[in-house]
Amino acid sequence: MPVLCETEFTGEVVWLGHVPAGETLRANAVDSLDLGFSGDQGARHEGVNRTSCVRVKNLYPVGTEIRNVRQLSILSAEELDSIAQEMGLGKLDPSHLGVSIVLRGIPDFTHIPPSSRLQVENGVTLTIDMENRPCILPGREIEADLPGYGAAFKPAAQGRRGVTAWVERPGELNLGDELTLFVPDQRAWTP
Repeated sequence: MPVLCETEFTGEVVWLGHVPAGETLRANAVDSLDLGFSGDQGARHEGVNRTSCVRVKNLYPVGTEIRNVRQLSILSAEELDSIAQEMGLGKLDPSHLGVSIVLRGIPDFTHIPPSSRLQVENGVTLTIDMENRPCILPGREIEADLPGYGAAFKPAAQGRRGVTAWVERPGELNLGDELTLFVPDQRAWTP
């Protein structure tokens, strides 16, 4: 485990979503999330473990049980605004994207280092896995409400789709909470 350094950056929680388990990834806006070690209870990506998907098919056959490091999807409000602008929309509803948390205030959020931590003053701590690459599923949700815009999501979201994360220390996360960013004290890999 790396030594973690506190940064000067904090992100304010400006939107929270619960993505119910099921076929759709549409999130319901909520005022708080009660996060346990398995993530958001009853959510689509809840669980300590999960079955592997196509994103890790070069490591495991699809359906293999693996550790769940994608309990949550976290996006930046600033990057969400950029995606919407590139799509030709005034605003993009986070509920279409299967988002758990939208933060405002951390620049270049999608590219913060893996294993970084986001911590609330009450101790709730989220560990960043890595960049969440865009897929076609949010486009389907967007298309259902905004015909003609769904296909524009994936290319517009390249490099700004946020990150996946898992709960390191459980507790309640609320709208308006400030999360402090801690990054690994490690030089960049230079093979």
